[in-house]
Amino acid sequence: MKSEFDGVVEHLLRGNILMQEAVELLEKKMIEGALLVKDGNQSATAKQLGIHRNTLQRKMCQYGLDNGRSHRRKPVKTEARRPRKRKLA
Repeated sequence: MKSEFDGVVEHLLRGNILMQEAVELLEKKMIEGALLVKDGNQSATAKQLGIHRNTLQRKMCQYGLDNGRSHRRKPVKTEARRPRKRKLA
């Protein structure tokens, strides 16, 4: 495994890939692979990668891996309610 990784590093260096770009490539591929293995379960993916779920979500957005999903909660639909009665003092 180490020799394979060393070969990848040598390939990146020969290709004039900057360290930041290499880190981003590695992170993106690891996140994609872990999401596949965990069937899209973000909590399980974050646990496998050893990062917080919020960090995973931020990186997914950064690398365009959120599949068009917004991470904001949708408003809860409620039935029409009558106004509350004011308490008299």
